[in-house]
Amino acid sequence: MKALPELICPAGNPAALRTAIEAGADAAYAGFADDTNARNFPGLNFSRRAMGEAIERTHGAGRKLLIAINTFPRAGEQDLWRRAVDDAAELRADAVILADLGLLAYAAKRHPSLRLHLSVQASASSPEAIRFYHEAFGVKRVVLPRVLSVEEIAEICAEIPVEAEIFAFGGLCVMAEGRCSLSSYATGRSPNMNGVCSPAEQVRYVPCGGGLQSKLGEFTINEFGPDEPAGYPTLCKGRFRAMDRVGYLFEEPTSLNTIPLLPRLIEAGVAALKIEGRQRGRAYVGQVTRSFRQALDACGRGETPASDGLNDLTEGSRQTAGAYERGWR
Repeated sequence: MKALPELICPAGNPAALRTAIEAGADAAYAGFADDTNARNFPGLNFSRRAMGEAIERTHGAGRKLLIAINTFPRAGEQDLWRRAVDDAAELRADAVILADLGLLAYAAKRHPSLRLHLSVQASASSPEAIRFYHEAFGVKRVVLPRVLSVEEIAEICAEIPVEAEIFAFGGLCVMAEGRCSLSSYATGRSPNMNGVCSPAEQVRYVPCGGGLQSKLGEFTINEFGPDEPAGYPTLCKGRFRAMDRVGYLFEEPTSLNTIPLLPRLIEAGVAALKIEGRQRGRAYVGQVTRSFRQALDACGRGETPASDGLNDLTEGSRQTAGAYERGWR
């Protein structure tokens, strides 16, 4: 079997970072507390001082910290994003995760020794696109979009000169990554530009007929019965009425879990597994990290990895292999 991939876990705050490291993460990824990262929620992320302390703590444990600067700069406001790259380099981040072409060019020229990872927000899903980012900017790793099968991932890994990272657990996105504008129509804020999908200040839960309605801005996203768990309202995972039928028009609430696919993904040549969820708490980070650490170690011993124990942490208490294993074909 090929070398085990790195396990990269989310750190939305210092407590989650400590939990990820203690639970067995090889690396964690985090963002500054501003519009430069795609999880810009109130109460999350790191000040410059806190990020510097986090990097020191992570390096002291022999692990890595990656900084996500993965939104797209607004016209005329590039300074905020460039300053984030400068600060990441000064704080000795192990890599920055970027999506914007201009920002990649800036980082490559200004900080040639800074390791660059291509964010999934760039939507690079072909060997030709990935080679371009490597040749133009010196990108060392690409985070592949969640639209590829295991077989397609293996083909890409065999043809590209950089490492491939994939999402291994957590929320899915029905949109082409880096292209979602649904939230901006409802709230005026976009995940790709402002770093927030369904901003918390626009979310409301309203009692209705013994159950709850979830609202985003002025839109009703879902209606839950008395005994039905009320999920967080995002437009792509709402229930709507169309042609006299009510249902999930875009995507049902379910979470990705690749533990059953780990032997195939390792054989495909994947260099890193990313756990989604910087907006989630310590319990989520700890449990998912431990489960994947145990599963990867089992693979290293030639054993079948166990995937039990994560259903309570998934959306709608449901799991899927997503596009990695296309059972519908």
